[in-house]
Order: sequence, then C-alpha cells, then structure tokens
Amino acid sequence: MNPPIWLMALAAFTIGCGMRMLDPLLPMLAREFGVGLGAVAPLIGGFALAYGIGQLVMGPLGDRFGKMRIVAISMGLYGATQLAASMSGDLGTLLTVRVLAGFACAAVMPLFMAHIGDQVPYDQRQGMIGQLMTGMVASQLLAAPLSGVIAEYAGWRTAFLGLGLMTAGMTLFFAVRLGPTLWQSPAAGGRTMGLSGFLRILERRPGRRLLMAAAADGFFLFGGAFPFLASLLIERFGLSAATAGLVVASFGIGSFVYTQNAARLARRLGERRQVLWGGIGLTLAMTIFALANAWWMVALAQCAVGLLFFMLHGVLQARATEALPEARGTAVAAFAMALFFGQSLGSVVFGSLIVATSYTTAFLVSGAGVLGLAIWARARLLNQPG
Repeated sequence: MNPPIWLMALAAFTIGCGMRMLDPLLPMLAREFGVGLGAVAPLIGGFALAYGIGQLVMGPLGDRFGKMRIVAISMGLYGATQLAASMSGDLGTLLTVRVLAGFACAAVMPLFMAHIGDQVPYDQRQGMIGQLMTGMVASQLLAAPLSGVIAEYAGWRTAFLGLGLMTAGMTLFFAVRLGPTLWQSPAAGGRTMGLSGFLRILERRPGRRLLMAAAADGFFLFGGAFPFLASLLIERFGLSAATAGLVVASFGIGSFVYTQNAARLARRLGERRQVLWGGIGLTLAMTIFALANAWWMVALAQCAVGLLFFMLHGVLQARATEALPEARGTAVAAFAMALFFGQSLGSVVFGSLIVATSYTTAFLVSGAGVLGLAIWARARLLNQPG
C-alpha cells in the first residue's frame, strides 16, 4: 500500500495544526483561567510529552500491523480529542485532553517518514520528506493566525471544534482513498522487533548521538523558542493575538522555500554544511528576537527561520530513517520521542525562565544552544555514514 505524497501531506497538515494552534492563545487562556503564563505552558509541553511517550507504542505497532493502518486509527482518535477539548470546562480538563491528543496522533508523522524510508533510496529521501513536510509547513503558516482570529472573534473553543471537524473529515477521506488495502495485513517476512528495537538503537553510537541531537533540537527550538514568540509579540509590542499569529506564521515562507528545494539543497550543500549554516542562521534569528525593538524586525527574521530550521532538522530526520533499517517505524518513533521529550522539558524550562528573567534572556539562551547543537552534530554525528 503506497498512498500518494499529497495525501500524506494533507494528514500532516491536521497534526501540525494541533501542535501550533495554541501559540497565540496562551495569554488568552491564562487570563480566562486566572493563572500566569507558566501555568498554561504545560498545554504545549503536555502534548509534546504524550507525543513522545506514544512513540514507545506507535512505532513498534506500525512495524507489526502495518504503518498506514496504524496511521488511520491514530488520526481518528486524534480528531475525537480535539472535539473533547472544545468542551473542556477548566484548565485541568483541557490539559488532560491535550495529553490524550498528543498520544493519539503520535503515529502519523513518524510512520509516514518510515514509510518513505521503506520506499525511497537514501539519496532521494530528504527531498521526498520535504514534500511530506509541505503539509506540516502549511499548518505552521495557517494554524497560528487562524486560531488567533477564530479565538479573538468566536472564542478558543471554536478553534478546537474546527480542528476536530477538519480532522474527522480528513480521516474519513484517508480511509476511503486507501480502500480495502488499508486493512490488509503487511507482507510476510518483515522483522518485528517490538520494544527491543529502541534498545538496539541505543546500543549503536550513531543512534545514541542522533537521539541526543533530536532531544536538543526539541529543547532549544520546539520548546525553547517557537512556542513563546507569539507571547513576546503580544506582551512586548502590544500586538493582538491575530496579528501575532500572522507574524509567527511567516515561518512558513522560509519553510516552503525549503520543501520546494530540499533535494537541491541536499545535493549542493551536503548534510554537514546544511546543519552548520542552518544553526548559525537560527542563532542570529534568536538574537534578533531577543533584542528587537520593533515587531517588524521579528517578522523579517521569522521569514528566514523556516528555511534555516529545516536545513538543520531535515538532515536529522533523514538520518532517523536509516538508524534501524530493519524496523524503520521504531527508529523514526525513537527520533520523535527524543524530539518531543526535549520539547516538553524545554517549554517548562523556558516558560519558567521567561517568568524569572525575561524574553531576552530566554531567546539568547535558545540561540546559544542551537549553535552548540549544530557544531556538535556536524563534528560528532554527521561524520558517521548514513
């Protein structure tokens, strides 16, 4: 069973919306529930932590029962959690539902990437994963501004309701498009390693280094910088949630440049230069975020962040598909688990750092961490064969 790349990208879009829709809503949720920004930050970190834990289950399940079958079930459960979030009556309930949502959708992106790893040679894989990421990038471009506008005029519950209905429709379309093949058992002869596959990755030095890089990526960027940019724009420059969401969404401009040129970048720059220049560029962008005295400076830097981020992250993703070729679902799940464990920790640490010090300190620390990651990965990870 080989679903077209555009269909996988559409499914990725719904998952990305759930990941990023809360970015401009954190101040609004803090006011509604009468708490500080640090108290609502776990709505992002809890999702990420559950997503990471879900990899322990979803990767091996995909290898055992068929990657696309597990993806379809995962998407259906994820849609149900979005509808439940729209009916949450208090912060504790909303946090619980967000945790369930993170666990429910844990299979989708890792198993899509593992499927690509099964079908596409390594030298073409980064380009194909780039096409898959078009859906995720579109969600980065649209999720924050749409959720900000919807929440501002119709309430944050309506944002969750809309995502739930969209995901339910996408799940139905996905199942119908794949037809009876969705329920056919995977071909005999494939190896199923179960949880021992995670141990196999940890036994290998390149595997350990890859997971360390993924965790640092999640800590400094997914948890440390990205979730708090909208809050910085709202609190430092007085922008509305909708306007802040639009600025954050300019990430998608550079991201689309990457997705359309991923194969070309891989050929021209190679993995080591992509990682190094991506890391240097991201550090400069974080410095601008930290020191900017006008919102348009942040917006200009954010336009480039998407390209720079995927130059770094895209290489790590491609490496993940080759970390354990005999059980790729498990390997990519391990990568995602490390990434989102880092994000869950980063959102709490950087949320607390912002409260204790300032946005300036938090973004400078993030930038320094990303630069260190890029230099280390180039020297220690990418000198290993794929």
